[in-house]
Amino acid sequence: MNNEAIIDGSHEHSHPPDDCCDPNGPRKSHHSSQMKDNLTKRLNRIEGQIRGIKAMIEKDTYCDDVLNQIAAAQSALNSVGKLLLEGHMRSCVIERIQAGESEVIDELLITVNKLMK
Repeated sequence: MNNEAIIDGSHEHSHPPDDCCDPNGPRKSHHSSQMKDNLTKRLNRIEGQIRGIKAMIEKDTYCDDVLNQIAAAQSALNSVGKLLLEGHMRSCVIERIQAGESEVIDELLITVNKLMK
């Protein structure tokens, strides 16, 4: 496999040769620095939301207001998961299927099921 990039407007994945998707090697990702920055910023915001929710509970904030903030944090975390899932499907899943490793579909289905709970 050679060095290639998949770009779809929202994110990019650079593929180092024989790196991320080897099922016998260490499992790691290969996100571009732009994607990592995007995900890190989103997760930092979510972390702030969680701290805010904790503070609301400590201040005895009205339950409905706290629940709305929890829903917002869950939605933001789901968005991060969707971005990661899309990148995973566009890179490792495709590469492993092309390599004849159809078991990646079972792995993907388990992961999607976990995300949808």
